[in-house]
Amino acid sequence: MKYVEQSTYQKWTRRQVPRKGDIILTREAPLGEVGMLRTDDNVFLGQRLVSYRVDPAKADNRFLLYAFQSDYLQSQIKAFGSGATVEHMRVPDAKKLRVLLPPLATQHRIASILSAYDDLIENNTRRIAILEEMARRLYEEWFVQFRFPGHEGAGFKESELGRIPDGWRCRRLEEVVALNPRTRVPKDGEKLFIPMGALSESSMTIVGTERKAGNSGAKFQNGDTLVARITPCLENGKTGFVDFLPDDQPTACGSTEFIVLRSQTLCPEMVYLLARSERFRDVAIKSMSGATGRQRIRVESIKEFPVVQPDDETLRRFQEFAGPCFRHIRVLAEKNTNLRTQRDLLLPKLVSGEIDVSDIPLPNEEETEAA
Repeated sequence: MKYVEQSTYQKWTRRQVPRKGDIILTREAPLGEVGMLRTDDNVFLGQRLVSYRVDPAKADNRFLLYAFQSDYLQSQIKAFGSGATVEHMRVPDAKKLRVLLPPLATQHRIASILSAYDDLIENNTRRIAILEEMARRLYEEWFVQFRFPGHEGAGFKESELGRIPDGWRCRRLEEVVALNPRTRVPKDGEKLFIPMGALSESSMTIVGTERKAGNSGAKFQNGDTLVARITPCLENGKTGFVDFLPDDQPTACGSTEFIVLRSQTLCPEMVYLLARSERFRDVAIKSMSGATGRQRIRVESIKEFPVVQPDDETLRRFQEFAGPCFRHIRVLAEKNTNLRTQRDLLLPKLVSGEIDVSDIPLPNEEETEAA
């Protein structure tokens, strides 16, 4: 979101002031993505967006939101798309889209069912963010500010990182973390593949895995951290923690634009939090090289990055806290995967009227755990 002067806001809202509950559709690059305004903030829409405001006597805006995600409306949007380089839909064509509207009471019920899934997903996502923030703050407190348990009575010594506790060491990144370690992934058969789009800009969770044959690309295993090495993905913060590979496929592949970090003398959780730290990101971004728009980190440029190696007892106590946080995040992420799968299966059938909404119960968290 960008902010503008009041005069600019007034200029762009002469025809319509967006309101909470309006449905927003992208009509170019990418075409057909949809969302809803959920706050009363003063906003205006860019040129590539179009808004829809329902008549509450005829339609439920939440139902319209889900209807736009159905194949019925998406196929219409794609049919109106044109342009040799960038696919786009004209504003007049946005008015020609046709939607199937069941009775209002049925719309309300469909919207309530699908919204219940989204509410559970949003709640789990907030819990994930809280857990990850707790782990990040502990990392900063112990290993950046050195306010770990017992620091009051600890002695300190000078190092490349400034004053660090006695018994701790300042080491090079390549001494404590394996960079792009050799990992065997069989060539035969399909296996999990992690595209760049599966990495989050703000969370450790990796969402949107694929299955591909072969073994090309970055190779990794559970406990590894994936860091985007290409612009603008690195600047945007794309980083992920691998903790979901099954026992029968303990290794996987991903984008060639990943750097794989594997703990050697730290712990997996600390390596991920190190990769998320501002100090590491600043150094990585400044070390990028290459043609404008296609700049990348060279692994050689971060090998000398100084890292603090805590004593074994402090590291053990840190992992005792961070490990359960990471495992709880994985449980919540799996619940969200199940919820999204169920919602995406129901959405087209509910919106099209294929199934009777009266027979569909609202979801609950317990049911999704085993789904």
